[in-house]
Amino acid sequence: MADEYLADPAELAAKLGREADDPRLLYALLSASRRFRGQVGHSVIPVTTETVTLDGNGRESLLLPVWPTTAVQSVELEGVELVEGTDYDWSDAGMLRRLGCRVWPDKLRCLQVGYSHGFATSPEDIQEVVLERAEAAFTIPVGVQSKAVGGQSVTFGAQAASGSTEAWTKCVARHAVRTAADV
Repeated sequence: MADEYLADPAELAAKLGREADDPRLLYALLSASRRFRGQVGHSVIPVTTETVTLDGNGRESLLLPVWPTTAVQSVELEGVELVEGTDYDWSDAGMLRRLGCRVWPDKLRCLQVGYSHGFATSPEDIQEVVLERAEAAFTIPVGVQSKAVGGQSVTFGAQAASGSTEAWTKCVARHAVRTAADV
């Protein structure tokens, strides 16, 4: 279950002054991790051999949807298996490039690519926003914008309550599944 968290429960526990096995703390962290994965459209952690169908773009290079790319097991162009190093090459940034002065056809659903991708550990920017979101979920009651007790009052920012801080939005945009429009 630990690999479901995109940040370390012990780090959140230290910040909140709680035990790392506190069920509410773990739920807040799991919820923030799930929310991040849902918004970026992929698991973030390593995936071994996912097969995707891609559209050709009429260019020499195209982007695989999720990076970092750790391996490309197969590339089929209209049912014909291509050879790495002869027909195509790839980068860890998720670039799939045709070799020999060739281009990918400008045709829908013409490529089948089997590849592996994901981060061995969550990048620090992901950990930071997931911890921030989990902390907000743990400390800010749902639907509460302000709270007063005795002579003290506190007002929570709309971003903190909703989880859509600027840091969250930028991090989601950076790690989201890429499309042909991103080339």
